[in-house]
Amino acid sequence: MNLIVSAIGQGLLWALLGLGLYLTFRILNFADMTVEGTFPLGAAVAVANLAHGMSPYLATFLALLAGMFAGLVTGLLYTKGKIPILLAGILTMTAIYSINLRIMGGSNISLIGKKTLLNNEFLKSLPQYFNSVVLGIIVVVIITGILVFFLNTDFGQAFIATGDNPKMAKSLGIYTDSMIIIGLMLSNGIVALCGALIAQNNGYADINMGIGTIVIALASIIIGEVAFGELTLNQRLVAVTLGSIIYRLILLAVLQLGFSANDLNLISSIVLALCMMLPQLEKIVHLKKPIEKGVKKHD
Repeated sequence: MNLIVSAIGQGLLWALLGLGLYLTFRILNFADMTVEGTFPLGAAVAVANLAHGMSPYLATFLALLAGMFAGLVTGLLYTKGKIPILLAGILTMTAIYSINLRIMGGSNISLIGKKTLLNNEFLKSLPQYFNSVVLGIIVVVIITGILVFFLNTDFGQAFIATGDNPKMAKSLGIYTDSMIIIGLMLSNGIVALCGALIAQNNGYADINMGIGTIVIALASIIIGEVAFGELTLNQRLVAVTLGSIIYRLILLAVLQLGFSANDLNLISSIVLALCMMLPQLEKIVHLKKPIEKGVKKHD
């Protein structure tokens, strides 16, 4: 039971990663590689400040701001520098690696004996592993609520229109470059926030903790879409969180079968590939059934 509660808590905290990438991957229609840098950036900023005695709330907020700044850099490289978005994200991600080393003063930093969001008096009083579940619910509800409100404003609708059809959006007087920059800032800010919370939950930050994060985020998005089918935009944001929890439960089941934790990235890639292939496999199955029936009638 403790393992299941822990997996749900992890799923809720990691759901922020999927919510952040959703803004660029599904709404703006491109996968932003910056997230592989901003995730450990958020962790590095939060943990480095916590290690020096800063308030957990302020340290976490600074991590969010650092992620937004990284998104701003990628956005400027893409919109003003005319660098392809994939390359712009890779350039920013590569630069962040060196920045993280400077922030942490090494390849990793521990939070042993330091105050974090997860060891305040209220969360410490909860049963084992429930602290991450409660914190995850609080943060996910707040971030999801903000995104729902944002996307339903006129500004948010302009943001959605930019992703749907940039040329039409421009013809309507929407500054698409500004929308893309804002989208990247929001996305990477949420991803950095996720990194800060995961680092506090794990008790450390590591320079390599961002490797494979884009696959984890995509898995949350795709699993949520495959599991719950046709949904409204607001419902899809909730589905991302549920997809993240399902993904963590799948990993838990796989580990219980005897696989090593070192295989997690491989397993993540396989799970994501299968989920992305599932709609196509369903089409193939549905196409074959009518043909078989037709052949029987003809005979």
